[in-house]
Amino acid sequence: MIARIWHGKTKMEDFEEYTEFMKSKAIPDYRKTNGFIKLTFLRRKDENIGHFTLITFWENLKVIKNFAGEDFEKAKYYPEDKNFLLEFEEKVTHYEVFAE
Repeated sequence: MIARIWHGKTKMEDFEEYTEFMKSKAIPDYRKTNGFIKLTFLRRKDENIGHFTLITFWENLKVIKNFAGEDFEKAKYYPEDKNFLLEFEEKVTHYEVFAE
């Protein structure tokens, strides 16, 4: 199993709205991908910045490429993200899961 980790930041005034966007659009998109296993969606407030970390779990790298494209280390963004995110981190991080 492979874990894919993404991080994003919003202004505090966008914190709740971005959470709802992720729940309504992004998370269902992940879940409908063949080979997707599960996800953990984390958020925290840090003064005037909202931080989001999304950890998704996949069967293997081939499945991730089906979701993210051949350049699987490149972060996948939705058009709506431009309304919320303060920056667009270019890469995600992948880890092999060896124990749960």
